[in-house]
Amino acid sequence: MTIVLNKKNIATFIAILFHFCGAVGILLSGSKDWFIQNTSLNLLLMAGLLIWNQPEKNLSFFLFLLAAFVTGMGVEMIGVNTGALFGIYQYGTVMGTKLNGVPWLIGINWFVLVFCCGVVMHQLHGWLHLQYEMLDIHMAGWVEKLSLLFDGAFLATFFDWVMEPVAMKLGFWDWKDNLVPNFNYGCWFVISMALLWLFGKLKFNKSNPFAVHLLIVQALFFLALRTFL
Repeated sequence: MTIVLNKKNIATFIAILFHFCGAVGILLSGSKDWFIQNTSLNLLLMAGLLIWNQPEKNLSFFLFLLAAFVTGMGVEMIGVNTGALFGIYQYGTVMGTKLNGVPWLIGINWFVLVFCCGVVMHQLHGWLHLQYEMLDIHMAGWVEKLSLLFDGAFLATFFDWVMEPVAMKLGFWDWKDNLVPNFNYGCWFVISMALLWLFGKLKFNKSNPFAVHLLIVQALFFLALRTFL
């Protein structure tokens, strides 16, 4: 079997390697604290690989990157400082430098997660559209668009649900009384839906295969930690 050394395969190998080593290091090694403290480097690397793999990096792509980053930072600042969004919580020191109580990396994480969910949903719905055409099934355009937003927002919210207990155990952030409120997931759903609407409106290439692989790798990483940590 021949392995092709292209951007997607190189990035996927790096993502699998880093997340596998991170999971083993946190769960089984005596250097758990070291792996946790270097989480920020892993997040930055994954964001860099995602951007590196984006075909046709035009202005619209960078506009979405900026919008997701600014929106993510903005809503998190409101949440941390007022509790009006998400609930009563605060960030620890693991994720590095903060602005008004919110680590800069959180804005990057909002971009990475929403972008990956957007790519996954656009590819999945594109495939489903072809299947419907083969079966001569026709769906109203507005229904398809609404379904795309709901499905993507649900995926992003589900990912947050998987991640929440792990993040608290690793010291990323803490919730009041150590309980994640349902309000948090409602906010995640609405905000990610708004960003996915923008994702769909802006004209840039939405076929980034590494985004699909990265979302799967990260989901497996957090599922493993949620189960065994």
